[in-house]
Amino acid sequence: MILAVCLNAAIDVTYTVDRIQPGASHRVREVRHRAGGKAVNVARVLRQLGEPARLLAFAGSTTGQQLAHDLAAAGLDHRLVPTAGDTRRTVTVVDIADATVFNEPGPVITPAEWAVFVEVFRDEMKSADLLVLAGSLPRGLEPGAYGELIELAHLEGVPAILDADGPALDTALPARPFLVKPNHHELAELVGRSLTSANDVHLAAAELADRGPSVVLVSRGEQGLIAVTPDGTWQAGAPERVRGNPTGAGDSLVAAVAAGVRAGKDWPAILADGIATSAAAVAVEVAGEIDPATRARLRPRVLIESVSTTRAVTDAADEADEADAAVIVADDAVTVATEGES
Repeated sequence: MILAVCLNAAIDVTYTVDRIQPGASHRVREVRHRAGGKAVNVARVLRQLGEPARLLAFAGSTTGQQLAHDLAAAGLDHRLVPTAGDTRRTVTVVDIADATVFNEPGPVITPAEWAVFVEVFRDEMKSADLLVLAGSLPRGLEPGAYGELIELAHLEGVPAILDADGPALDTALPARPFLVKPNHHELAELVGRSLTSANDVHLAAAELADRGPSVVLVSRGEQGLIAVTPDGTWQAGAPERVRGNPTGAGDSLVAAVAAGVRAGKDWPAILADGIATSAAAVAVEVAGEIDPATRARLRPRVLIESVSTTRAVTDAADEADEADAAVIVADDAVTVATEGES
């Protein structure tokens, strides 16, 4: 079972409009309300992928009741720890070009509420194969909260995947999470310098790996992924651009990677799953869902490259045009395609 922990869950409100114009009134064509937060989205996608997953989250007040009702209605296995504060809401406005997100800060977690959560977490770890920690920390928790949970997971022999940023990520690194997944902006903030090229990202990811995690997976939007692993460095790119709502793409990537790690797949296959699943999330208007047809169509065409540490990494978009040293990842096999071969 994969345990997904959401310390700052939310009710996601999605407005669909024709086009956003600052300072103007907008007619909303469609409104959706659903349980959200990064780890909630991860649990939803894991369920779509057929993976056994359980969600552990805080929930409080009226919005927390709505959260519990929606999780039950969606059939998501979950356990909620009560808090006196009100569960937050997020508002995403989606138009034909992009998505704009407004995030409320969430409740203030008291020391007593955190102590209860930690005890529940200890209990859940007894039946978990893999841990996913994703999202922001609610007010009241110290930046080291994720590190504390990772250390408790180590006691049960459960590897942890962490998708966080800023101090929450920085302070968790010494706890040695198995995998961390910053995007390139978050990585730049963490290492304290701009990352203007793929090679900059590669070097920064390797630097981060030296600080504790076994795997550093950096998402770069349309430019794909760079992954520094114990088996080498890999670069992955989508075969085409998918238009839609990118809000939950990163969460879908984490879900696919978690599923691949739990299944014992190799890194080229895991990254190909991640790229295809992330793109399939963009094709759906709400976060926490994927379009299976898009995933199935893109998965055999994802391009993966093994990157030598002695040469520079180049942008995935450029590599997709080159036949030399490209790795084509099919559903159950990895084939190296070199110049002159098919």
